[in-house]
Amino acid sequence: MKKEKPADIARLFSVAPMMDWTTRDYRAFARTLTKRALLYTEMVTTGAILHGSPRERFLGYSEVEHPIALQLGGSNAGELAECAAIAEAWGYDEVNLNVGCPSDRVQNNMIGACLMGHPEKVADAVRSMQAAVSIPITVKCRIGIDDQDEDADLARFINIVADAGCQVFTVHARKAWLQGLSPKQNRDVPPLNYPRVHRLKQSHPGLHIGINGGIKTLAECQSQLQHVDSVMVGREAYQNPWLLAGVDEQLFGESGPAQTRLDAAMAFRPYIQQRLDEGAKLNHITRHLLGLFQGCSGGRRFRRHLSENAHKEGVGLRVYDEALNLVREPLTSEQSEPAQPATL
Repeated sequence: MKKEKPADIARLFSVAPMMDWTTRDYRAFARTLTKRALLYTEMVTTGAILHGSPRERFLGYSEVEHPIALQLGGSNAGELAECAAIAEAWGYDEVNLNVGCPSDRVQNNMIGACLMGHPEKVADAVRSMQAAVSIPITVKCRIGIDDQDEDADLARFINIVADAGCQVFTVHARKAWLQGLSPKQNRDVPPLNYPRVHRLKQSHPGLHIGINGGIKTLAECQSQLQHVDSVMVGREAYQNPWLLAGVDEQLFGESGPAQTRLDAAMAFRPYIQQRLDEGAKLNHITRHLLGLFQGCSGGRRFRRHLSENAHKEGVGLRVYDEALNLVREPLTSEQSEPAQPATL
């Protein structure tokens, strides 16, 4: 099979890798809302892939999720290269190296944002990974860590890693403070500095520079795209998944797969049944949909019904359909009456 080069992946808009959130079930649900967004896995460490069992637990996905990128956490060039080759064999469209996670646990293993202090190590990893695969190797980083100079040190990091062959960078427009702030605080407390990422693109016109951090609307995405090559949205795409329904039309000029929230919810039913047949628990799947009906009549009842019942032993699609029957979606110009889910 011909492997895609970086330019072949439509990376204009992507959903950020988020631990415990961007699971295979969330990503499959996202595909009922957008066909064009690039989806990322949760960060998976090299140790989990090389020593965990079964690999399906860490690498499994559904074919509907393409285009899909595996985000790797690690720093050993040989191990990262081996994992990149495994990812390519599994059919992933891209491998992304995490140089942005600020948690203590990953710092102790030289993973994540602490690598911004070791650009040569990142460059070695990129060279080794690129030598092992034909799919794109990309990097997600911060604008800096701790007392680093946001201009000089970020430029040095990007230049060293780009010289090693990386052409695609997604930059979270906040510093990571490895000492003194928790991972949760690092998502909000350090101030956003979008202009720094914009200047990075201006000074590196030949690189693909994407931006991440604090972006909540597609209007904000369109504004950012005046300055950078792509936009990555994290928490808002998870907590308010209906945002994704506008991506294909507003950013790519194409019709999206769902006209209403209920369309998306119903389109997801066969996938839920498939996963249930495989032994998955209903609540592990439907927890990713709890924000779908924000602002709709019955949205709270939908969330409550799933929260109170989807965890029970042996429950199936009936509970899901009961929750959908509690919702009334606002009328659109194309509807004469709200669509209604079928009840089993």
